[in-house]
Amino acid sequence: MKKIWNAEEKLQYERALQAKGYRYIVGVDEVGRGPLAGPVVCAAVVMPLAEADLIIGVDDSKKLSAKKRESLAEEIKKKAIAYTMVEISEKIIDEINILEATKLGMKQAVEGLKLPDGELPEVVLTDGNMTLDIELKQHSVIHGDALSYSIGAASIIAKVHRDAMMDEYAKEYPHYAFEKNKGYGTAEHIKGIKEYGLCPIHRRTFTKKF
Repeated sequence: MKKIWNAEEKLQYERALQAKGYRYIVGVDEVGRGPLAGPVVCAAVVMPLAEADLIIGVDDSKKLSAKKRESLAEEIKKKAIAYTMVEISEKIIDEINILEATKLGMKQAVEGLKLPDGELPEVVLTDGNMTLDIELKQHSVIHGDALSYSIGAASIIAKVHRDAMMDEYAKEYPHYAFEKNKGYGTAEHIKGIKEYGLCPIHRRTFTKKF
């Protein structure tokens, strides 16, 4: 039996922070830590949290079909009080490692938010066990993309953005099936590497064995 989307379950972290007086709650997530190619994309989003403004269906982006993600991403971007997305390139990933690249992208995404009337975000919810180098109060939420509405919204817009990037890269580098694997190390992708070598967007530190 399919589980019904439960608003109060998805908003447990946000409601607890609202009860403490916080107004602008930022959800932050990344997409693309594991692939062999392409950037990691980090998104930060501040969503309106009134019942009437909630977007039904926001969840961990990995649980949603591509069509559903794309539809939700458009709605999230329209309704968001503010959102930003930051791409950290494969070159920077190779220079500073994927964990530091992810933290950098999340930090830049949070710091790039432009709220109405020049107001500032007050607290940040991050997915996973992640501590960012920011001055704002922050909470890490394990499986946050599934458990927090704000983090889930960030995961969706980041995933849709990165997938579209990889679809474009697929036209430029057709030997690796990026339109299917989005840079992850599938059999078809690895076969392409073995036959054609690495392309400019491959992460050298992830592909040493090839």
